[in-house]
Amino acid sequence: MNEQSEERDEVLATVRRFERMLADGEPMFFDLADFESIIDHYTQNTQFDKALQACEAAVAQYPFSIELLIDRAQVLAMRGQYQEALKQIDEVAERDPDNADVAVTRGIVATQQGDFPAAVAYFQQGAERAPERDDIYFNLGLAYQQWQKFKSAARSYKQSLKLNPDNDAAVQELLYCLEVSGRLETNLEFFRRFTDEDPYSALAWYNLGQAYYKAQQYGNSAQAFDYAIVIDPKFYEAHAFLASCFVSMEEYQRAIEEFQLSYEEGQPTAEALCNIGECYEKLRKWDESRRHYQKAIDLDPEMDEAWFGIGVILDAQEHWFQALHYYRKAVSLYDGSGEYWVALAGAEYQVGNIVSALEAYEKATEVAPEMPEGWINWSAILYEQGNYDAAIDLMKTATELLPEDAELLYRLCAYQLAAGRYRQAYDVLENALLLDFDKHRLLFEFFPELEQQRALTRLIEQYRK
Repeated sequence: MNEQSEERDEVLATVRRFERMLADGEPMFFDLADFESIIDHYTQNTQFDKALQACEAAVAQYPFSIELLIDRAQVLAMRGQYQEALKQIDEVAERDPDNADVAVTRGIVATQQGDFPAAVAYFQQGAERAPERDDIYFNLGLAYQQWQKFKSAARSYKQSLKLNPDNDAAVQELLYCLEVSGRLETNLEFFRRFTDEDPYSALAWYNLGQAYYKAQQYGNSAQAFDYAIVIDPKFYEAHAFLASCFVSMEEYQRAIEEFQLSYEEGQPTAEALCNIGECYEKLRKWDESRRHYQKAIDLDPEMDEAWFGIGVILDAQEHWFQALHYYRKAVSLYDGSGEYWVALAGAEYQVGNIVSALEAYEKATEVAPEMPEGWINWSAILYEQGNYDAAIDLMKTATELLPEDAELLYRLCAYQLAAGRYRQAYDVLENALLLDFDKHRLLFEFFPELEQQRALTRLIEQYRK
């Protein structure tokens, strides 16, 4: 891990020297490997305009370099300049027709144009010419993945990792494909094999830990990350993942200790501080929690999670006016979180801003229709206002979107009973009882007076097993 850190520092120094050359307008010499590193740095950070600048400067110094012409073609493809990319790669093909990167670049263009069968064929052609290259199998995996052929994608990512176990991007994509295809549990052996082959590889244990984590086997995951840390005590990413395991196991104090080891001494990251703040929040140590959230904001004012975290603390302490400021800031930074909008709506309601609360709940159901809290809380306000019809219509929409959520059905039943729509209410109740009988107590928690209705209790008893 330390070697990787040193390599990153060297690349960043080279990039800074290149940018200084552009700013000063004075030519500097870079060897071919330097230019390759600069171009890779920009493409990995999706800075394609700068990557193209680097390609042009590199080709000017090394006009006969096939590698640089291929880089230029691939960067053009990443910028969406497909015809120029293909024209460039055709020129390369004339000079070096058997170069695997000719097929790879054509595959990249085909992938980005959505022609996945052609992309797969090109990448397979490239793999035949250079079977030892992990990046070709990785690109083949990406093409299959975008084609929604997750099993084939997983096979390609596995081949990529067999050739290069250090390819973290391949690990992440493989885990995703296995997860969405429901095959993660049955493929854990693939990751275990790397630790069997090299038990002193911190990265192998780290990757195994990630696989266990995705499979929600947090105990096994923590053990794997522990091994990685024993091998490399400064493997900061492993410390962070180990901390996340402890969070999932609700061992918040141990999580705090690991998050504190997830960065170089004296150089905390905003993410780590925010995570520590959340752990203290779970422990209800409000002052410590807020202090860490604030430190995260000081380091990164755009960290919406930290703003939201302080709002949660103030909300828990019933300081709703103050919480509003932080919730509003959180949604201004990231308006795609249903959780943020629900929390903001709740605080608006507590301070009497009913219209703002309704607007926030509406927004919550737009960005996260799968969250029942938004629908339930929104409908509750309408019900309190005596607008039974609107509350019922809202619950009907919610139950259509989330037909397996029994709580929504019980809530709809309660509203229909309150509106005197008994036949409809009993039909809904029967569905709710079949779906989840035990949750029928929610009906009486919503409205205790319903427990006195004998017809209702008789109907419920008919479904008791």
